[in-house]
Amino acid sequence: MGKHCFGYALSLSIVVSLALIAFVSCVAAELHRTKTKDLKLDGKLCYLPESQAFGYGVAALACLVMAQVIGNILLCTSCSINSREKKRSEQPPKRPNLATFFLVVSWASFTVVILLLIAASSMSRQQPYATGWLGGECYLVKSGVYVAAAILILISICTTVGSAVTVRMNESRKSTTLPK
Repeated sequence: MGKHCFGYALSLSIVVSLALIAFVSCVAAELHRTKTKDLKLDGKLCYLPESQAFGYGVAALACLVMAQVIGNILLCTSCSINSREKKRSEQPPKRPNLATFFLVVSWASFTVVILLLIAASSMSRQQPYATGWLGGECYLVKSGVYVAAAILILISICTTVGSAVTVRMNESRKSTTLPK
């Protein structure tokens, strides 16, 4: 059991570390996003240079996806171990309500963060004259978009970790109360 707890704690720390890297990348992207002063107009045509926010946004996206996948693998592993033990004890399976709530919140915020980061990062790429981002027009990422993504990253990962920990605590509580 000690080896499993160490591996579980190590995996959770990897998830949290990846989430913190994603959070910091979002803050860096907010600081380095394209500003209005960078916009160049030539009549009706516009030009925006590529900003460093693109790289930071992609890094945040990659780290967040890895953290979410690893966190959900931990959760699924705990749930499968838990369901095998329930089959042995012949008790009807009980769904942990708090863990399910955390999981739903995690995936909802994860989905919104992914959409925000994809849109904001693609707007941070170079937008040449007459090409723009969409329909030949230049678009700027509004201030606060990357910060909102950073906050949602924290919500997503905290609820993923919370769900995994809740399932693990329920599992350990039941294993100590079952007669051997």
